[in-house]
Amino acid sequence: MGFEIIELKSFGDKNGSLVPLEANRNVPFDIKRVYYIFGTKSDFVRGKHSHLKLKQYIICVSGSCDFYLDADAKGKKLISLNTPLKAIYIEGNVWREFSNFSKDCVILVLANQYYDVSDYIRNYEEFLECRKI
Repeated sequence: MGFEIIELKSFGDKNGSLVPLEANRNVPFDIKRVYYIFGTKSDFVRGKHSHLKLKQYIICVSGSCDFYLDADAKGKKLISLNTPLKAIYIEGNVWREFSNFSKDCVILVLANQYYDVSDYIRNYEEFLECRKI
């Protein structure tokens, strides 16, 4: 469990490109929820939580932003998303924060579960406690 960067395949020609996202093919789960985030101010920090069970596929379909992910309670790792050809796959209890949004930033998120408030850990110290072995 943790996260990984996925390179997405693009199909197209001089007229444009298409990136297919297919459940249980290049997205490794059944998709139950899709949402997108846009219009976020550059200096605002979103996220600031982890999920106990949720799996997510996160794509910056326009613009750019920075993700800070902590999968092992040993520190946050920076991942910059600035292309629709890269996804972050997050599985399990991974702390996530994202910021440094460009004006045209649009984040698309695919999730394997419906919204469930009980699946969230919203306090970083609590997240660290959960990750202790």
